[in-house]
Amino acid sequence: MPLMLIKGHYRILNAAPDGDSIKFYPDNPDLWRPLGVRTNSSGGAQLRLEGIDTLETHYQSTPATLSMLHQPPQFAQGAAEELLRFCGFRNVVRGNREIVVSAQPQQTAGFILTRFADVYGRCVAFAFKGGFSQADGGDIYIDKNLLRKSANHHMLSQGLAYPTYYSKMYPDLRQEMTRAVASARRKGLWPQDKTTSGFLVKDLAALTERNVILPKLFRRVVDYLAMNDGDLTLAGFKDYLKSRQDRVIILPQGHVTGFDYVIKVTGQRIKLTVPPGQLVFMEK
Repeated sequence: MPLMLIKGHYRILNAAPDGDSIKFYPDNPDLWRPLGVRTNSSGGAQLRLEGIDTLETHYQSTPATLSMLHQPPQFAQGAAEELLRFCGFRNVVRGNREIVVSAQPQQTAGFILTRFADVYGRCVAFAFKGGFSQADGGDIYIDKNLLRKSANHHMLSQGLAYPTYYSKMYPDLRQEMTRAVASARRKGLWPQDKTTSGFLVKDLAALTERNVILPKLFRRVVDYLAMNDGDLTLAGFKDYLKSRQDRVIILPQGHVTGFDYVIKVTGQRIKLTVPPGQLVFMEK
């Protein structure tokens, strides 16, 4: 299936972009309508970059019993800075809660390829800088060469993003992105990644400062801790994961199961038993 081409520009002032999401303003806001994208009063929408997940710079747990949390800043903030550089922004200054208070220029030209929004109304897209020769709103078949020009591929190739695939993503694109991950194994966060080797949760700083792990796993752990009012005991974590009903496909076997199935908890130690690139999450 093709993807829809939407031309427009990126803006970051008074927003809090991170390494895998940024505000996009289309030249023709009517193109959002068939996708179910939620927009602001100016027609702008939050993008969720397809196939990647970067470390959290400002995550609010659910329930919100913990303060705003982040993952190790070297790679969380590093990814956010790299995405903005890729999109053409310079001299970015942030204030409270990672809100951008100044940047140059005010906006940068770009285009996206998309075909749906997620359950939160964010446009799931491949994002690009600059212009594109074909007509706005047209159908584009994305190939490997075009994919390599995307912000999504760039973040993986720099070692600043985890592959995080969902079932609506085309297999050939997923395979190309997995190759980008393999080529970046000595870069960025990968030398410090503890996702599959395991990490101890002795205190909250184990998650926010010391251990580099898959952001989806980070979010599930801190949401569990928030539900327990900050109690660090992980005895009920697996049951909590089951209640979330995150479904995954384990590649290449094609085994469909729960996210809890691929997570091992031993006392206060957690690890993912399958590399992130071999998992495909099913959309809710």
